[in-house]
Amino acid sequence: MEILGIKFGKADIVKQFLDSRLTGFYFSVLQEGKVGNDDTLSLISRDSNNVTVADITRLYARETHDLELLHRAVQVEALPTGWRDYFQQQIDKFKK
Repeated sequence: MEILGIKFGKADIVKQFLDSRLTGFYFSVLQEGKVGNDDTLSLISRDSNNVTVADITRLYARETHDLELLHRAVQVEALPTGWRDYFQQQIDKFKK
């Protein structure tokens, strides 16, 4: 059971999470602390490859045939190496 499965007590939680397509958004924490109701969040940068969290979820969960988006996804430096490697493997399958 993966970490999310342990946390939620459901072995299939990752599948449910991906199937819902409601993966939300992600951001980096530069300094730990508490966020209050009146605090604001500011976008300080955006990746120039124009790949959204929804795009990554689609590529990972079901739409691995979108070659153009796969090429853009492997260029997103903010993605973990394992994700970029996975997307590169999907691109490599097209070459065979």
